[in-house]
Amino acid sequence: MTDASAPQRLAPTTDGGPVGPVMVIGGAEDKLGERVILSRFVELAGGGRGHIAVISTASSLGDAATDLYRHIFGRVGGGTVTGLRPETREEANDPQTVAALTGATGIFMTGGNQLRLSSVIGGTKLGAAILDAHGQGAVVAGTSAGASAVATHMMAFGSSGATPKHRMAHVSVGLGLLVNVVVDQHFEQRTRLGRLLAVVAQSPSLIGLGLDEDTAAIIDANDVLEVIGRGSVTIVDGSEVITDAFHTTGHKPMMVSNARLHSLPSGYRFDLRARRVLPLDATPNARIAQLAQGRIAKMVRQAAAEGRNDRAIERRRLRHEDRKASE
Repeated sequence: MTDASAPQRLAPTTDGGPVGPVMVIGGAEDKLGERVILSRFVELAGGGRGHIAVISTASSLGDAATDLYRHIFGRVGGGTVTGLRPETREEANDPQTVAALTGATGIFMTGGNQLRLSSVIGGTKLGAAILDAHGQGAVVAGTSAGASAVATHMMAFGSSGATPKHRMAHVSVGLGLLVNVVVDQHFEQRTRLGRLLAVVAQSPSLIGLGLDEDTAAIIDANDVLEVIGRGSVTIVDGSEVITDAFHTTGHKPMMVSNARLHSLPSGYRFDLRARRVLPLDATPNARIAQLAQGRIAKMVRQAAAEGRNDRAIERRRLRHEDRKASE
């Protein structure tokens, strides 16, 4: 059970209705294999009946980023895909741009530069339309830079390292879908524990989420986080933290004690309101079971093919020996 008195983590809706889920992805999600994360996003967006809007403002790849995800979402059973790439605040306030989100059941923000994304979209009509769509039940996802931008507090940039240091990270305002949460991505691969610890120690009301690559956290309307993907999600809870951050100067290491860390791989869930790990759900996930069956079937086919190949090689060897014997 969640603690109803604890602050909500998902942005509340204006009419009190249920919000859609938020999916934050650590970047470098699988785009060629089983596509577990992107398939789950398409499923949450309504599958073939859904309408997905891809916002590629953060990316330096231009429309190529939109085209890539349009292709992938089509391959995993998605419906209509619309691309948006406002590059100025004027474009983000254009009614025609905003209208592209009408009826959207899923909104996907690509990777790139989160400051570009928040600077162009934050506080505009498009930014408000994203919140409105989410308030009407649409799933909103972001990968890499797009993941950092979904929260009220955005990890804008910073340095790598496992030791928390003063001035190690710079935080700005994000798009506001996750309240009192700060998200960092490429977490294990780029050694970003230090800067997440530093931010949470300086602002202990925040919950820090560190997302490994090809790993996602899905937060539902009850503020329950579910982990899927290949890596882990590191959760930093600073509610009882002790620190000397207010004494530290320059870029020196800061003392951080009593911060609670959780490292959760795929299948685990976390209550963001109560700040605790939930019991592992023993109910088999249909999608996981389907993927497992597919892998088993593939292995069986490969094993059978290897057996046939071995027998064919043996038959060729015997025929060759017979020919040599008859010469």
